[in-house]
Amino acid sequence: MTLASDTGAPPRTLSGKLGAGSIVFMVVAAAAPLTVIAGAVPLGIGAGNGAAFPAMFVLCAVVLLFFAVGFCAMSPHVPDAGAFFTYIRHGLGRPLGLGAAFLALATYAAVQAAVYGYVGAAIDELVTGFGGPSLPWWVWTGILMALVAVLGYRHIELSSRVLGVLLCAEIAIVLVLDAVVTVRGGAQGLSTAFLSPGRITSGAVGIAVMFAVASFIGFEATAVFRDEARDPQRTIPRATYLALGIVGVFYAISTWAVVSAWGDDAAVTEAAANPGTMLLTTVETWLGPVAGHVVSVLLVTSIFAAILSFHNVAARYWYALGGHRAVPARLAATHPRHGSPHAASLAQTALSFVIIAVCVLAGLDPVAQVFAWAAGTATLGVLVLLVLTCLAVIVFFARSGLDRRVWHTRVAPALGFLGLAVCLVLTVANFPTLIGGSTALALGIGGLLAVVTAVGIVLAVVRRDHAPAGPGAGEGLAAAPAATTTPA
Repeated sequence: MTLASDTGAPPRTLSGKLGAGSIVFMVVAAAAPLTVIAGAVPLGIGAGNGAAFPAMFVLCAVVLLFFAVGFCAMSPHVPDAGAFFTYIRHGLGRPLGLGAAFLALATYAAVQAAVYGYVGAAIDELVTGFGGPSLPWWVWTGILMALVAVLGYRHIELSSRVLGVLLCAEIAIVLVLDAVVTVRGGAQGLSTAFLSPGRITSGAVGIAVMFAVASFIGFEATAVFRDEARDPQRTIPRATYLALGIVGVFYAISTWAVVSAWGDDAAVTEAAANPGTMLLTTVETWLGPVAGHVVSVLLVTSIFAAILSFHNVAARYWYALGGHRAVPARLAATHPRHGSPHAASLAQTALSFVIIAVCVLAGLDPVAQVFAWAAGTATLGVLVLLVLTCLAVIVFFARSGLDRRVWHTRVAPALGFLGLAVCLVLTVANFPTLIGGSTALALGIGGLLAVVTAVGIVLAVVRRDHAPAGPGAGEGLAAAPAATTTPA
């Protein structure tokens, strides 16, 4: 089948009938809501702006909604799947587009490495807690990696159904906690700290913003599933707004409920002293020990759902790049029966295996090092991509004049750009804290991401300079000639 047309456009071979709900399940699962409430929220409360931390989710959601307005307005004019890098290519040019594509691959590889490390340790703790054997974390990680490989190889609708079930379960248990705390009035009354400007701006606001915006990673992946969506012109914008709204409201309300369950001062004290067990203690106190065991299990399924979702996103990046001949064209093949990007999925599995193998051989701690370092890397990478995409939207409409709506093409994207730029600056300033306190490591990670981006830019320039003359020459990410292949 054709992988790249004479114009360099990516192939149109992925198929599916995903509705807005199915896509929302996948991108919200990537955000891992339960894991955020258990992990990022205590850190934001204890190291950020205390009991007012719920307000950070509201502020970040508003900024990302500004971003989404321009993102969705540009979506009809970007007919190929590929999310960020296709937007950046159309707005800021091929070289930066391919650089962004390579940065996105590194970012999503880091996300998977982070959660693979964390889930291995979490499963071992869960199994030993129920009296089972203690095994090296990488054994559990390897088992889950194999399961993700199988699901990623098959049609996307199977993954969507699995993610839907897991997501509903993890959200349900937290909503029950929210309801019980609210009805009972909290430990010392329901918290109002998030309504006080003085409380919101107290403490380490930069760290609070950093943890809050990192919790939204995943929502932006809606456009990656464009080729597999039913009526993508409507489905993608609808899924983007729904995902942002669901995640933002869920985070804000649930964080407020956790604070109320302890009381403002006690919540800060507990979050600072025991961030890793704060949610479990809260659930056991308000819902009983059985609910605590349920949450322990759902934390593992939440992380697994995130791994599967990010795997699907990364595979579709490989697939799109294969269609543009920026990576081997074989990666743009689709399975003849499953209709999935099976070759790209296997490539992503292989990359994850190599990264985890290196971490194991280096003797890295799965949580304190693998998770902390990789999650920090992913947060920085996604923020850079968001800022570049906002800028690409503004430039695209300014040059093309395809959409005259001022709010959608200028005002909202500009507000999103400014807000995300502030988030990026705050994240860079607090990046050593995010990854565990090492300035040298922070510089190394930043340098690595810069090098990966530069490789993509250079590759695009080299390919363009050596592209043959003729119709479509110079088009596409890598400006390569058309090619065909047959899926294995």
